[in-house]
Amino acid sequence: MTISVPATSANLGPGFDSLGLSLGLRNRVEFKPSRFFSVSIKGEGENNPRLKGNNMFVSIFNDHYHRLTQKRQNFKFQFFNSIPLSRGLGSSSAVIVSAIATAHEAAGVRVSKRRILNHALVYEPHPDNITPAVMGGFNVATIEKQKVFSQKKHLPEYLKAVVVIPNKPISTARSRTTLPKSYSKENAVFNLSHAALTVAAFFNEDWEMLKIATQDRFHQKIRMKMMPELFTVQKTAYEHGALMSTLSGSGSTFFSLCYDEDAKPLAQRLEQRFTHYTVKILDLDNHGLVTER
Repeated sequence: MTISVPATSANLGPGFDSLGLSLGLRNRVEFKPSRFFSVSIKGEGENNPRLKGNNMFVSIFNDHYHRLTQKRQNFKFQFFNSIPLSRGLGSSSAVIVSAIATAHEAAGVRVSKRRILNHALVYEPHPDNITPAVMGGFNVATIEKQKVFSQKKHLPEYLKAVVVIPNKPISTARSRTTLPKSYSKENAVFNLSHAALTVAAFFNEDWEMLKIATQDRFHQKIRMKMMPELFTVQKTAYEHGALMSTLSGSGSTFFSLCYDEDAKPLAQRLEQRFTHYTVKILDLDNHGLVTER
C-alpha cells in the first residue's frame, strides 16, 4: 500500500497562517508488516542518517497505530521523498499527514480526510500547510474549538507554479521570532483586506487581480531580509509573467503562479539569473492526500 502527500505553499502573501495551496510534488511511503522494523529513504533526506534514527513519521505513526489497535507491530517503511526539506514547501506537514493516514490504513480503520486533518492539528498548530496537504487545491482555513474549518477551490490546469528553491533554509522557528509582537491598525486592515481579496480572486478565477491582492505587511519582507536576494527573485518573476510571487511559507523557497504558456520562459529567466538555486515548474494539485492500494 502507498500513501502520498503533496508539497504545499502557505501564507501566499497576506494570508498569514490561513491560506495555502497544493503543488504537484509528492512524498510517498510504501509500508507492509514485517518481522523487523526497518526504514529506507530515497530522494530528499536519503543521506541524512538522523531521519532514519529519529524519524518524526515513525513516532506519529506508532502513536496512532497503538491508539487504534492497542498493539505494537513492526513494519517496513520505504520513503520516496520529492519535497525539499526545510524550504517552505510543507515537508513537515507531508510527514505528519502521511503518518496519520498510514496508521489508520495499517490498522484497517477507514477515516475521513477531515478527521485526518484535525488529528494533524495536534502536531502542526497552523492550518495553512496541513489543509492543502490533506485536501488539495487552494484552501482558506481557520481553527475553532481545536478543529480546522476550511473551504477549498479546485485549481485549473492552465495555471502552473514556478518555484525557486535556494540552497539553504530559513528556519521557521527562528523567523517567527523576528516578527513583531503587535501590528498597527493600519497594517492589520491592509492585510485583512488583501487576504480577503486574494480569496475572492482565487474563487472567482480573477488571476490578474492577484498581484495587487497578495501584497503583505505582516511577515514576508521581514523574513526575506534574512536572504535579501529573494527581493530580486520576486522582482524578476513579476517582470517575466508571474501573476503572483510570494514567499512560500516562511521560505526560503519563492512561489510564483503563472499561466501555462508563461511557465517555461519564466523558469528559464530565473535559472539564468539565479544559477545557484533550483528552479522547478510544477503542476498544481487538486487531490491532496492519496491512498493507493
